[in-house]
Amino acid sequence: MPKLPKDRPPQTRPSLLIRLRNADDADAWDQFVELYAPLLYGFFRSRGLQDADAADVTQDVFHGVSFGVERFHYDPQRGTFRSWLYAIARNKLNDFLAARQRQTEARGDSTALELLHELPAADIDAERWEREYNERVFAWAAECVQRQVDENTWQAFWRAAVLGESGQAVADALQMSVGAVYVAKSRVIKRLKLKVEEIEGETT
Repeated sequence: MPKLPKDRPPQTRPSLLIRLRNADDADAWDQFVELYAPLLYGFFRSRGLQDADAADVTQDVFHGVSFGVERFHYDPQRGTFRSWLYAIARNKLNDFLAARQRQTEARGDSTALELLHELPAADIDAERWEREYNERVFAWAAECVQRQVDENTWQAFWRAAVLGESGQAVADALQMSVGAVYVAKSRVIKRLKLKVEEIEGETT
């Protein structure tokens, strides 16, 4: 997978988080949900929740964000947006499991309690969240860029940069010149970097 830069360019448009403070900004919320719903759903599924429960708790997180976003202000000394979102997700998960435990205690069902005990420590879980967050941002950027370029360009990038095939092998498979393969690869990577910088710039 190509490495993406950590440096961000100066913001040139309103922060997504600022826009989320307006509950009527449907476009901002659509973008936020498109980006983070798969991350949150996967987070809850990988920690033992069933499909419907993971979807419900994902919605709980979005409600939590809608209530808390006005109070969130980016401060590197206090933490990033991704750590704030993780804290909400972890708290909602704990709340769900605690409530489920109370509901099932009378029946002698210990499933929720077992899931609570199986949750990794918060700091270890945070490291896993960081990886999952980065993977989701890259996947979202890739989805966006793939829609913007032609199929041959995308395949040249994917096979050369992600799958690690040689330029000659990709060129032969796609009936392109080796030079065209490297141009396509470079072009897509540049677009991916810009897309990642865009979303990271909007969540600060």
